[in-house]
Amino acid sequence: MIVKRIVSNIAAAIPSEAEKFYADIFELKVVMDHGWIRTYSSGEEMTTQVSVASEGGSGTPVPDLSIEVDNLEVALQRVKSGNIEIEYRPVSEPRGVRRIYVRDPFGKLINVLQH
Repeated sequence: MIVKRIVSNIAAAIPSEAEKFYADIFELKVVMDHGWIRTYSSGEEMTTQVSVASEGGSGTPVPDLSIEVDNLEVALQRVKSGNIEIEYRPVSEPRGVRRIYVRDPFGKLINVLQH
């Protein structure tokens, strides 16, 4: 057996409210929309990953999602333009990751990172 994909599911009364965050900030495209469920994707080949953690690193809380980007400065500018509060300032971690924490429209803690 080969696991082909793992999808994170976020409970939301109005799934379309995800558009401003996941599409506008991260340029993810809607690849499935049934009204009650929307799936966003970058269109790139997805890798299968699942993480289990007791903390988020550097003493931070475990994020609900981690989104790796190729340019954190662009993501940071979009977050600021969208008036999204930054919960964990832009920081370069000792393990070679630069990241921020923000919350999506549903209150989920998002780790935005660049290796």
